Amino acid sequence: MANLRFETEEERKALWHTSSHIMAHAVQRLFPDAKFGIGPAIDNGFYYDIDLDHKFTEEDLLSIEKEMAAIVKENLPLVCRELSREDAVQFMEERGEAYKVELINDLPADARITFYEQGDFTDLCAGPHLPSTGGIKAIKLLSVAGAYWRGSEKNKMLQRIYGITFPKKSMLDEYLQKLEEAKRRDHRKIGREMDLFAIMDEGPGFPFFLPRGMIIRNELEAFWRKAHAERGYDEIKTPLILNEELWHTSGHWDHYKENMYFTRIDDIDYAIKPMNCPGSLLAYKRKMYSYRDFPMRVAELGQVHRHELSGALHGLMRVRTFTQDDAHIYMLPEQTKDELKGVIEFIGYIYGVFGFNYRIELSTRPENSMGSAEEWARAEQALQEAMDELKLPYKVNEGDGAFYGPKLDFHLEDSIGRTWQCGTIQLDFQMPQRFDITYVGPDGEKHRPGMIHRTIFGSMERFIGILIEHFEGKFPLWLAPTQVKLLTVTEKFNDFAEELKEKFVAEGFRAELDGRNEKIGYKIREARNARDAYIIVLGEKEMESGLYPVRSSKEGELAPMALPELIQRLHDEIDEKMY
Repeated sequence: MANLRFETEEERKALWHTSSHIMAHAVQRLFPDAKFGIGPAIDNGFYYDIDLDHKFTEEDLLSIEKEMAAIVKENLPLVCRELSREDAVQFMEERGEAYKVELINDLPADARITFYEQGDFTDLCAGPHLPSTGGIKAIKLLSVAGAYWRGSEKNKMLQRIYGITFPKKSMLDEYLQKLEEAKRRDHRKIGREMDLFAIMDEGPGFPFFLPRGMIIRNELEAFWRKAHAERGYDEIKTPLILNEELWHTSGHWDHYKENMYFTRIDDIDYAIKPMNCPGSLLAYKRKMYSYRDFPMRVAELGQVHRHELSGALHGLMRVRTFTQDDAHIYMLPEQTKDELKGVIEFIGYIYGVFGFNYRIELSTRPENSMGSAEEWARAEQALQEAMDELKLPYKVNEGDGAFYGPKLDFHLEDSIGRTWQCGTIQLDFQMPQRFDITYVGPDGEKHRPGMIHRTIFGSMERFIGILIEHFEGKFPLWLAPTQVKLLTVTEKFNDFAEELKEKFVAEGFRAELDGRNEKIGYKIREARNARDAYIIVLGEKEMESGLYPVRSSKEGELAPMALPELIQRLHDEIDEKMY
């Protein structure tokens, strides 16, 4: 195990999956009454859901870490054995593992039921794992959170312990350093300091955007609208609430009902929309189109509502209402590939404006899907061919498509190396059938168009949260809530500063003056905490010389500049959308 590899996703998953078993083994030794739910590897480490009356503390996590290190030192082999369903149920029942019994009973009839043993610990598991528990050189248990069994609020709340392990201590040190950096950049902390948004107790998961946050949001929306207009998109807006029958037609009632909110109006059941596509389809159906009208690119900044468990809510990153920067493209079959390529290139352009690198995943047909295998194969092939013709690399993510079609997911990489899934392109042959949308072809007959669903930001709220953390609140100048902040050394320079501020405002900049009778050091600290893009301190020297000392939030102190030079710099930075 000395040469344990940790280079591919599969190798990392095997190490972290094994680590979850080691953690459960350690918990079992220290807390014999513990019962176990699931313990998968995840993108960054692993977790295990545990049913135990005792509430885990920080001291407990340290004790579990120590016991895990002992199990690693024992270098126990992991041995796989297969049991029949009847024997597997009996084996788990004898150990009082009711959660495991439930999992076994829910497995498909033809499923192989395997267990992995390490010493005196045995767990229901399909693998993969390392050959033995040895070779893990660094262990860190990160946190404990509540998690409903199988994600349902109807079930018992378990304790979920998160952890991470590495084959080298230096890897753990680097990871923990990144975690500290992520805490420093936490959008909730920076959002409070900059007064951008708030989450109130009166509306958990329903964010309030404050005046400074609205500046960022409005600038993003204006950029979005301009870019879409340049590419031939028309914009619509569809209602928040539509009747239940519509959601049966769309398939959301059968496939997405648990995530939806409902209401009743005039003795008729309605749903608050979780997605914008049914509204777009109704807008399409209002009239008949000719083949000459295609492609039709229809965009919508549509607010949606989705029920999220309270424990999953996280600032702007996981909310219960958000605005999708949606678009639906209706096209002739022969236009499909060109439209897909156009959207892929459009998404690349948008991300480039913010300096994001990204990777793409192709997600294929899930188990719970609509439509025939032939339709899915045709849609998946179209996505693959579009990517291949653009010569873009992508990873296939088996079984993770939307219930109505395969998709391309775009994962952004931020400034500290984390990835965020934002944009998506979904090719859909199901909704046009379910809504019976048609057009008149050159033969005078009715035909069915194809449909692309796509987002770029994904969610306006989440994208703003990502930008806050990516830029650490120091936004590109075109997005910065305050572009120029003028600070006076004493109140006697306020009139001079006010005249200067008006010159910046006349040039179209967002400029503010802090002329309070406060110490200049205090005012500078406040402006820096607010991440004001450019800070200029004004006193006798500046008033007489006409040269202004400028502090950039990104570059620090700059050489003093005359007003025309500074104004030109700001215009260039905004016009070129420098980041």
